[in-house]
Amino acid sequence: MSASPPTRRFRPRPLVLLAAAALLVGGWLQTGAGHTTAAAADAAPAAATATFTDDFNGAAGSAADSSKWGYETGDNVNNHEREYYTSGAHNAALDGQGDLVITARKENPANYQCWYGSCQYTSARLSTPQKFTQAYGHFETRMKLPRGQGMWPAFWLLGGSNWPTDGEIDIMENVGFEPGSVHGTIHGPGYSGSAGIGAGYTLPNGQSFSDAFHTFAVDWAPNSIKWSVDGTVYETRTPADLGGNRWVFDHPFYIILNLAVGGYWPGDPDGSTTFPQQLVVDYVHVTTSDSGSTGGTTGGTTGGGGHAITGIAGKCVDVAAANSANGTPVQLYDCNGSAAQAWTSTGGTLRALGKCLDVTAAGTANGAQIQLYDCNGTAAQQWVVTSAHDIVNPAANKCLDASGNSSANGTRLQIWTCTGGANQKWTYTG
Repeated sequence: MSASPPTRRFRPRPLVLLAAAALLVGGWLQTGAGHTTAAAADAAPAAATATFTDDFNGAAGSAADSSKWGYETGDNVNNHEREYYTSGAHNAALDGQGDLVITARKENPANYQCWYGSCQYTSARLSTPQKFTQAYGHFETRMKLPRGQGMWPAFWLLGGSNWPTDGEIDIMENVGFEPGSVHGTIHGPGYSGSAGIGAGYTLPNGQSFSDAFHTFAVDWAPNSIKWSVDGTVYETRTPADLGGNRWVFDHPFYIILNLAVGGYWPGDPDGSTTFPQQLVVDYVHVTTSDSGSTGGTTGGTTGGGGHAITGIAGKCVDVAAANSANGTPVQLYDCNGSAAQAWTSTGGTLRALGKCLDVTAAGTANGAQIQLYDCNGTAAQQWVVTSAHDIVNPAANKCLDASGNSSANGTRLQIWTCTGGANQKWTYTG
């Protein structure tokens, strides 16, 4: 391999760990417009600043952006993986539809040699150590996972070359014999390898993570890491979980995306495994942490436990008559600190009164109106709060907009092509 550390470690999971904190919740629905665009910079918590954004927009067959990603090549004896990681676009290429596709193939086109002899498979491992590192914040990806015995896709962070002392945060790992489950884990001195501290998350009703795209994220603060799938937090780790061992998650880490084939944990492919297999990555987004944000104009904390979203003329985003019924209009109104103006950000959604900010009928045209509706994980309820103070619905690639450039009480909110106008500028610290 390259000079990267022996990071993918021996990790047979005890059964108790496989079951720990598994939550049965529904997956997101994907629409044809569900892919992000360059204008939709991030789907992480609001009021944070985007620091790393790759939406994988580019020509089909082209390699990943070399200004953001490097390729780690070679085999990996440390976990007894079976693949040879290649560089370039052969095993990791854009599909021309806003995705990076990492492909595992059963082949050996260049007589690659692995720890066990002639390599049987090729795949790819991309990382950012010389290009991007960050301590704390929101790290998120949207992916559709491969399927089959022996597959081992992962989205994870490393704190340096001295493993495990420098730390590791596994945001998402899946092994092929558990098609409906993923795992989030931390590793450090005294809690590495099979002693890593983590939990699993399982989809309901026999669903598989290879059936549709899902969003995987961590929110990392100085003494806390929270894992989520599709906006649902299923695990939180703090120094209190380490049994007296040292918390090493206090310095910058870099990102790794890879698709391994075989290894101690997933086991090797067998006669049921078909090739090629693909890890399809819609985006990778990183923002700064929004906790303790200060500076600038903020909406302030409301009596409802959330935060106000202020817009044109200092008016607030408001649920009409504080009515939590589905379909209730969302409007501008004088800020009053009520629960109808108390918004929280969860997994890219904006919520008040226990429901989500929603584009009526999942519309994407100019003028589609905004309402309150049961949170359902659809693209109509996904919002990006940018550093330019736009609130963007990525599916429509349009901005939250006060109709008619009006600041009057009762002005209905809608989506509209982003213009940079005052009626599309919002301030939210949530």
